[in-house]
Amino acid sequence: MKIIFIRHGPTPGNLARRYIGSTDEPLAPGALPGCPAPAAERVYVSPLLRCRQTAALLYPAVAPATVPDLRECDFGAFENKSYEQLQNDPAYRAWMDDRTGTLAPPGGEDTAAFRRRCCRAFEEIVERCLADGVSSAAFVVHGGTIMAVMERFAETDSPRGFYDWQPENFGGWTACTTRELWRDRRVLTGVRKLGEGASDA
Repeated sequence: MKIIFIRHGPTPGNLARRYIGSTDEPLAPGALPGCPAPAAERVYVSPLLRCRQTAALLYPAVAPATVPDLRECDFGAFENKSYEQLQNDPAYRAWMDDRTGTLAPPGGEDTAAFRRRCCRAFEEIVERCLADGVSSAAFVVHGGTIMAVMERFAETDSPRGFYDWQPENFGGWTACTTRELWRDRRVLTGVRKLGEGASDA
């Protein structure tokens, strides 16, 4: 089964380089993907507007399934603020210095819990798709969601951390799995950047 991960298109907050997690922004005016998305039999989206709008642009003929647990992390006190606004905040500096990515923003979602819920939701969807004989599934979600899932499940030649999987707006990854691989090892193989290689066919 082919798996396609696509980050939503840019929002006004993304363009202003603000932390947009739980903020339910629409896509920025005129935001359009640079190329068609790989074909997908099923499409899964975060409930936030920017993902639903992106899915409508990329997969207009496929009715998406909305999955609440695929939503982005809530950045709490940092939500909808930029680096320039936060750079002198000690809590923000501590959060930025935490390269393990496990420190929660003040008043925000626990980062480890965020990763667990994204991965749990993804696992459930993959198992359902494999049981149904689905050939391809697209996930039109958030950068953080993709990073959490890829860090946990992607099998690559060299180890990659959470931040190594950060996609651009409208960017992402393709991968695949089989019933046997998923049953025995819970891994995604054949990982490629979206737009590169035969996995986009």
